[in-house]
Amino acid sequence: MDNPKSGYRDLVVWQRAVDLVPKVYERLKSFPKHETYALADQIRRAVVSIPANIAEGQARRSKKEFLQHLSIAKGSLAELNTLLIVAEKLGYLTSAQLEEMEQDLAQVGRPLAGLMTRLRSA
Repeated sequence: MDNPKSGYRDLVVWQRAVDLVPKVYERLKSFPKHETYALADQIRRAVVSIPANIAEGQARRSKKEFLQHLSIAKGSLAELNTLLIVAEKLGYLTSAQLEEMEQDLAQVGRPLAGLMTRLRSA
């Protein structure tokens, strides 16, 4: 965080979170039309919130604020997972699709947790 040349774009967790967005959006294309402004919209907000909060927190240049925004991103990740489980329960996703999406979520969750741990111990 002390290097002014490094920014959120250099963070692997931010990169993975950004890569998650089009994957989720693509999956939403198969949802029923009546879900466009309901569950699907809430899923879109949650997935976009993850990289947005990582970026905002890092840009604030305060460890406390960065951790707060990372915590919000972690919450959005959990919210997204829950919404995808609901979608599977409603028949909008297969269990295989949910499992694949959860693996993608883990690719964001692991480095997010690691970054939070490193910041707390720094």
